[in-house]
Amino acid sequence: MSLYAERLGSGPELVLVHGWGLHGGIWAGLAQRLAQRFRVTVVDLPGHGRSSVAARMDLDTIADELVEQVEQPALWLGWSLGGLVMLMLAARHPERVQGLVLVDTTPKFVQGGDWAHGMASEVFAEFARGLEQDYRATLLRFLSLQAGAGDAGRALIRQLRTELFQHGEPQLAALRAGLAILRDTDLRAMLAGIRAPTLVLHGSHDRLTPPAAGEFLAAQIPQARYRLLRGAGHAPFLSDPAAFAAALEEFAA
Repeated sequence: MSLYAERLGSGPELVLVHGWGLHGGIWAGLAQRLAQRFRVTVVDLPGHGRSSVAARMDLDTIADELVEQVEQPALWLGWSLGGLVMLMLAARHPERVQGLVLVDTTPKFVQGGDWAHGMASEVFAEFARGLEQDYRATLLRFLSLQAGAGDAGRALIRQLRTELFQHGEPQLAALRAGLAILRDTDLRAMLAGIRAPTLVLHGSHDRLTPPAAGEFLAAQIPQARYRLLRGAGHAPFLSDPAAFAAALEEFAA
């Protein structure tokens, strides 16, 4: 597997990992700000942006490849699907994790009999079918769910649509693999074993991963704290970058 990464700034190691269907460019504004304090590594997940697709696209393999992107223990920040990867990385490589920041992350994306804090299985199945029929339209629909309401939400959707294919189109195999991870993964049982200091950041208006999922993460991870970002949707680092960066910098202090 060959992952594309960009690095900027100097200081303690910080790695930023994006969500499904996008690429590391989504962090551009935040990375520039954080580079004043951290050595920031921005990674494209396999088959996204400028990273090649891999023969194996499971969480274990992606986590093992990601941990090789920095030589020192780091603060790892993952958004949505990227947060699932961060949880697996922390479980498999605890010695490489100084801290975790989980942004609008859930240990289980799809609802189940004992899990109400996710997407309904029928909605997820419809989304997967749409990917096969017209993946561009499906990705744009996915982006429409990332924002909050009102003028700010509409402006954020326009920004995301502009940036979607800025670094090339994601490969269909990677999109399928990512959906399979979201559909099948349940990391609830491993949360109590994660010992790294953890910040759980969640938008109050997230329509993909309910805030209750973030509350669950913070309750189950021994050294976790939870912060709700009022008025933010599924991408709070875009809708309120100043508040997001301030919360991250406070946690890392």
